[in-house]
Amino acid sequence: MFERFTAGARAAVTVHAPTEARRRGDRRVGTEHLLLGVLHDVEAAQTLGVDIETARSALAALDEAALAAIGIDARGVERATITESSTRLPFTSGAKATLSRALAVARRTGARRIAVVHLLAGLLDGDRTDPATNVLAEVGVDRVAVRARVVP
Repeated sequence: MFERFTAGARAAVTVHAPTEARRRGDRRVGTEHLLLGVLHDVEAAQTLGVDIETARSALAALDEAALAAIGIDARGVERATITESSTRLPFTSGAKATLSRALAVARRTGARRIAVVHLLAGLLDGDRTDPATNVLAEVGVDRVAVRARVVP
């Protein structure tokens, strides 16, 4: 399924994103996990101007704010992690849409393989309700400006 991906993009999607999901105790790989997976790539992190720890902290803050909005105080509560398992975590519909957008960008630019830069473009093109979009906004990334630099 991921044979059209470069080694870096394949690692971001099939290794790092599921690891990030398990680390957070999530049972599905969402766009927020894809973003964290992409941030394992040093060049992508530099392009966004965000390191992985900052993005993880922003995601945790967004989680706490969402829980607080419904009356749950989760400050100081540690999330359970899911231990490594041989079963693959399924992708959310948002994550699948991000991968489709990355493929479309790769095709539009004439690339033969989907690279990390295409994944990044797919993440930057998410709608405002997308978890990765919320993380990017939380850390102050100007998605339009970065998208223009990433894929002209």
